[in-house]
Amino acid sequence: MGGRHRWDEQDGGYTPYTAPPQPRRRTGTGRILAPLAGALALIVLAAVGAYVIVNRGEECSDQRIALQVMTSPDIRPVVAAAAERFSRSQTKVDDRCVTVNVKDADPASVANALAGTGPTDIGNVDADIWIPDSSVWVTKLKASATARVPGTIVGTIARSPVVLAAPKSAVADLEEVLGEASWDGIMAAANAADPDGVASKVRVLALDPTRNAAGLTALLAGADVMRRGGANNAQFAGVLRRLSESTVSTPAGLFASMAKRSSRTPIGIASEQAIWAYNRQKRPKDPMVALYPKEGTLALDYPIVVATKDIAVGRAAELFKQELTSAESAKVLQRHGFRTPAGQGDPRTLTAAHGVSAAAVRALKEPDAGNVTQVSQAWSRLKLGFRMLSLIDVSGTMALTPPGTNLTRMQLIARASIEGLKLFPDKAEIGTWIFSTHLNGRGVDYKEVIPIGPLGAKLGDVTRREAIVRQMSTIKAWPRGDTGLNDTLAAAYAKMKAEYEPDKVNTILIFTDGIGNDDPDGGISNAEILRLLRREFDSSQPVSILIVALGADDPAGRRQMRAIASATGGAAYFPRTPMEIRKVFLEGISRRLCAPDCESRAGTSGTQ
Repeated sequence: MGGRHRWDEQDGGYTPYTAPPQPRRRTGTGRILAPLAGALALIVLAAVGAYVIVNRGEECSDQRIALQVMTSPDIRPVVAAAAERFSRSQTKVDDRCVTVNVKDADPASVANALAGTGPTDIGNVDADIWIPDSSVWVTKLKASATARVPGTIVGTIARSPVVLAAPKSAVADLEEVLGEASWDGIMAAANAADPDGVASKVRVLALDPTRNAAGLTALLAGADVMRRGGANNAQFAGVLRRLSESTVSTPAGLFASMAKRSSRTPIGIASEQAIWAYNRQKRPKDPMVALYPKEGTLALDYPIVVATKDIAVGRAAELFKQELTSAESAKVLQRHGFRTPAGQGDPRTLTAAHGVSAAAVRALKEPDAGNVTQVSQAWSRLKLGFRMLSLIDVSGTMALTPPGTNLTRMQLIARASIEGLKLFPDKAEIGTWIFSTHLNGRGVDYKEVIPIGPLGAKLGDVTRREAIVRQMSTIKAWPRGDTGLNDTLAAAYAKMKAEYEPDKVNTILIFTDGIGNDDPDGGISNAEILRLLRREFDSSQPVSILIVALGADDPAGRRQMRAIASATGGAAYFPRTPMEIRKVFLEGISRRLCAPDCESRAGTSGTQ
């Protein structure tokens, strides 16, 4: 249609509703008053710069305004009902009746199409009005430098709080483990840093936040509660790390996964309306139950986004918005398991029999654009691949026993490494070298033990993960070995830089005694290794160094460890207990949230 400016000018896939012509009305006083009313309308509209005439109930000509509406599939019945009522009213704009055509489209696919990123299967985005399930999609698009901003949010048509979900048969067990339903409880159950705690009893399932607004909204709510509770980036990274392995794309997939038997009690995240619809349509033997977090929650808000720049079409969109937000629409959406924009649910619909409640739900503070962007980016970065070369010091000093423990440095590192390995998914690529002096012939201070590759891949008759566990279980210090750290690090850095993979976080992790280089037979000096690392580090292809130094009481040794890490945007840690070493692994993972712009750090809590 000439003069219209939508996302795309191709129509297709819409379901139109065209009202039949109404019979002619008898001539009466209305015919006399109509010109006066029309004149007044023209005066008012002209005063605001719009030259559009709106009439209702008159006969429609062949010329019409087709209003294209793209909506989230779950709320399509509500939008379609409003479109039918609106089209039957024969509302006119510029003496042309308005026909509303409705097409459903996955909000994530629409957002990806507008952003030019991610998977999408909808083709052209060609709507005058877009009704996604959440405003977070619009917020993300506005934050993108390359996305086409879809338009202006002019209102919302419904709400559905994002809640915790569980099979009815599992609720009692969850209450015993987690207590009252809460974001704090589910974040604890998803904390990868505490695999022997609540996480050993509860299996948390999440909706993929890149594909489902309820999934992203849940992360925003959980992050807010964790932040107010004093959690740091490492703890949040631990939650994201665990959830990244248990996400599903759709509520249907989530409910199906929770129905499967497991040694751990399942709990998931979904919208209230999704739970209601699942129980009503599927009628499962073990229905899903909505658990409302005690801290409050966020909600899907179904915004009305107007994209057209055409004056007449824009006026038609405004009139249809009035229909979408009318009392009649409120009744329809409540019958479909939604709440009104004010949060009111119908107690005859939102019932315990359907696993939900119409009671008022406490609302958390709405996240701003910065929060949405930060959490979205954190998830994306945690989903990046991981490629790490671990360098393990096996020099004679690793056989010493640090104060306060009956384990040698070697044993402490071995145990912590085996535990830390649990934080990494099977697709993570990890390899190990050992180093001392002259390990692989005269002058070669390092030796490859396990080549870099996916932890889940076979390495002989076992997986690489199992091979690393075996290696760490039997590793021993060389009684007469010195510490050829600098030569080893130079070789490792050259390898990782040459084999850099841009879709992964590329890291070198060093376990050492903290004394630094101790190579009586020569090799690269401390000053030379720092110059080499500063010269070779490339922020566009970063290979960062993380150092775990046990028993590093020598100030000069600590300074050198910090300098090595700082040269590559890495970090140096000086833990003293197995628990502190485990935290180092988690902090290493959390650095993926800031890479390649992380601040260089030294130490962990209590170990500076």
